[in-house]
Amino acid sequence: MVPAWLWLLCFFIPQLPLPHEKTEGIIVLSGDSGMAAEGPFAVDPDSGFLVVTRALDQEEQAEYKLQVTLQTGDGYVLWGPQTVIVHVKDENDQVPQFSQTIYRAQLSQGTRPGIPFFFLEASDGDAPGTANSDLRFHILSQTPAQPSSAMFQLEPQLGALALSSEGSTNLDHALEGPYQLLVQVKDMGDQATGHQATATIEVSIVQSTWVPLESIHLAENLKVPYPHLIAQVHWSGGNVHYHLESQPPGPFDVDADGKLYVTLELDREAQAEYLLQVWAQNSHGEDYAEALEFHVVVMDENDNAPVCPPHGPSISIPELSPPGTVVTQLLAEDADAPGSPNSRIVYQLLSPEPEEGATGRAFDLNPASGSVTLGTVPLQAGQDILLQVLAIDLAGAEEGLSSMCEVAIMITDINDHAPEFTTSQIDPVSLPEDVEPGTLVATLMATDADLEPAFRLMEFAIEAGDKEGIFGLDWEPDSGHNLSYEAVPYHKVVVVVRNVEELVGPGPGPEATATVTVLVERVMPPPKLDQERYEASVPISTPAGSLLLTIQPSDPMNRTLRFSLVNDSEGWFCIKEVSGEVHTAQSLQGAQPGVTYTVLVEAQDAGTPQLTFISNITDEPRLSTSAALVVHFLKPPPAPVLTLVPMPARYLCTPRQDYGVVVNGLSEDPDLASVPGPYSFALGPNPTVRRDWRLQPLNGSHAYLTLALHWVEPGEHEVPVVVSHNAHTWQLLVQVIVCRCNVEGQCMRKVGRMKGMPTKLVAMGTLLGTLAAIGFFLILIFTHLALARKKDLDQPADSMPLKVAI
Repeated sequence: MVPAWLWLLCFFIPQLPLPHEKTEGIIVLSGDSGMAAEGPFAVDPDSGFLVVTRALDQEEQAEYKLQVTLQTGDGYVLWGPQTVIVHVKDENDQVPQFSQTIYRAQLSQGTRPGIPFFFLEASDGDAPGTANSDLRFHILSQTPAQPSSAMFQLEPQLGALALSSEGSTNLDHALEGPYQLLVQVKDMGDQATGHQATATIEVSIVQSTWVPLESIHLAENLKVPYPHLIAQVHWSGGNVHYHLESQPPGPFDVDADGKLYVTLELDREAQAEYLLQVWAQNSHGEDYAEALEFHVVVMDENDNAPVCPPHGPSISIPELSPPGTVVTQLLAEDADAPGSPNSRIVYQLLSPEPEEGATGRAFDLNPASGSVTLGTVPLQAGQDILLQVLAIDLAGAEEGLSSMCEVAIMITDINDHAPEFTTSQIDPVSLPEDVEPGTLVATLMATDADLEPAFRLMEFAIEAGDKEGIFGLDWEPDSGHNLSYEAVPYHKVVVVVRNVEELVGPGPGPEATATVTVLVERVMPPPKLDQERYEASVPISTPAGSLLLTIQPSDPMNRTLRFSLVNDSEGWFCIKEVSGEVHTAQSLQGAQPGVTYTVLVEAQDAGTPQLTFISNITDEPRLSTSAALVVHFLKPPPAPVLTLVPMPARYLCTPRQDYGVVVNGLSEDPDLASVPGPYSFALGPNPTVRRDWRLQPLNGSHAYLTLALHWVEPGEHEVPVVVSHNAHTWQLLVQVIVCRCNVEGQCMRKVGRMKGMPTKLVAMGTLLGTLAAIGFFLILIFTHLALARKKDLDQPADSMPLKVAI
C-alpha cells in the first residue's frame, strides 16, 4: 500500500508561482491564522516546490490551508500572500468494527417474513461517503441448520435481520434452542477486496403473545384519575414499539409496555363506541404482524335532561275555534340511550292555570304524547298566551331530570270586515300620450277593520273602463299598450279592492270601488334622422360644390324638415335646407390629411303648431333634432393623367364686367357620358390661374368662368379646368382672349393696316440694318486704337515716358 505522504509527493506537490525576476528574500509559509506553520509542509527556496516533511493521515486531518509569502529580512512583504489548499486523499487503512462481538435477539412466532426484528451496528474510520467506508453485511453460517439452512435473511446495506419466507414456513417446526448466526461486515461496498470483521447473533424463538382482546365496557363520565388503564397488549419479540389508532379518533393512548389508557372522560352521547387498533412495530415503523382490534363500548348514564324544541313563531288560533282543536305537539328530545328509561319523557301542564270557579281549562295536554288541544273555556281575540309545559325523563320519576318548554299562542280574529277605499272619486289626472309605462297615475288608499295582519292584506283590480288594457295596478313595461289622444282622449277607470284571504261575514259595501279619470294630452314626437351619426371621407383636393352625402329623416313620408349646419367654423361645407344634401362650400384649403373635422347637423320640424287637450291653438317652439357629421380628410389622390380637351376661344374684356364664359363639362366619351351623376369643376393647380380666374358651378353639367381680378393683362389665356365625373377626371383647356373694354363694356378689336404705312416687318428690318452699320464703324475704330498701342510698346524701355497724360 502506498503511504498517503508518498502519494502527495508524487502527484500533488505544486511549484509555487514565485516572481520570475531575481529577488532576494525569505519564503515564509504560514497557516490560516497567519502565524508560522507547524505542520508537515515546507517550501524549497531554490525551486519553489511545496514539500511534505512527514506522512499525512486523512483521519487526523483531511485538509490544510496554507499561505506563502516572500519577505525581506526585516519582514517587508515582497510578494504574496499566495493561498495553497492541500487535500489529503483517503486510503482504505481502517478495518470495520462491529459494536458488539455477540448480539442477542428474540423472534416471536407470527412475525411476518421480511420484517426486520434486529439491526446490526458497525463502523469504519475511513472518510464517510467513500467506498472505503461503504459497509456490506452478510450471513456466513447458521447453527443449527434445521429445519432449514436459510431461516433468516440479512439486508446487506442496513444490516437488518429478518425472517425469510422459507423460515416463516418452517418456524412452527423450529428447535427450542437458540440459533447462532455468524455474520460478516466488509468495506469497499460490493467490490471483492476490502477489510472485514465478524460477529455472532444468538436468536431465541419465543411463543407469540399477540392475541386479540375482548370488548371493553367503560361508563361515561367516569370519575377516576386520568390517564386510566383499561387493557394491555404484549409482543413477545424484542425491539418493539407500539402504535395505536382509534376509529373514530378518541382519547386513547398506548405506552412502550403495551398498556392501553383512556385519557379523558367519555361521553356516550358524543360517541357510543370506538374501534381500537394496536400495531407492534420495529424501530423503522414496520409492522411485525397484523394489528390487534377490539371495541370500547361506552355505557349510558342519565346525564342529559330533556331538550325542548326551539322557540318558534307564535301559534295563531282563530277565535271561536271549537274545543279539541290541536294547538301543537311538544316533541322534547333526550340524548340518553334510546329506548332506555333515561330517555323516556312525560309531560305536565303548568300554565295557564284554570281560573277560579271555572268548570274546565282553556287547554288540555296528553302527558304521554305531548299533544296540546283547545279546552272548553273560550278564548278572546287578541289574547297572547304563554303555554308552559314541564318535560321529565325517567318516566316522570322523582329523580328524573326535567326541562321547561314554552309555546307562545296568539288568538286571532276572523276575517269578518271587507276593505274600503278612503276616497271613491279621484280628481282628473292629465297624462301626455307618450308617457312611459310604469308612470304613477294615482294612489288609492284603502283600510280594513280586521286586527289580523293576514286579513288586512288586500288586492286591487281594474273592474271597468280599461278594455284595451292600457292601465294596470302593476304595469307590465312590455305590454305594448300606449295612450293615444286620437283613439281615446280620456279614460274612466274603476278599481275594486278585495281581501286576499277568504272573507267571513257580510260582503263588500259600495266603498269597495273607486273611479279614476285620466285625461290624455296630445304629444308630437321630435323628428328623427335616419342615422345618429354621419361620417364622410373627403380628399383635401375636393373642389367646391362636391356632394358629400345626403341627410334624410327616418320617416320622410310623415314630416317635413329644414336642415342647417351649426358649428362649421371654417365654412368648408354647406347643406341644402330642404333636400339635406351636404356639399363642399369652398376648396378645402388649410385642411390636413388624417385630421377629423366635426360639424353639427340640425334638423327642425317645419310642420304646423300643435293642439293640446283642453287648450286653445297656440304656437309652440318647433321640434328639432341634431346629429354629428364627422368628416375625415384624406390625402389627395395622385394626379390623374388628364385628357386635354381643347375648347373654342372665348372673349372677355378687362376691366372685369358682370359676365363670363360657360364651360360645358359633358364628356365626349360615350362610356362616361352614360353614367348618371353630377359633374364637379375646379381650376387647375397653377397659383396664377387661381388668382386671376374664378369658377362657379352653374348646374350639374356646366360651370361659369369669370375674371377674379378687376384687371387682367389683355391677351390670349389658356385656363385649365379639371372636370370630375364619378371616378373619372379630365382637363379642359378653355381658350379665353382678354381684351380691353370699350365704353360699352365690349372688346376693342384690332383694325387693318393703312396704305403707305410700314409694316412691323419692314420697321424691324430698318432698325436691324441701322444697328449693323453702327457696329461696323465701332469695330474699325477699336482696331485702329489697338494697332497704335502695339507700336508704342515696341519702343526701347528708356524712351518710354514715366507718366502718360490722358
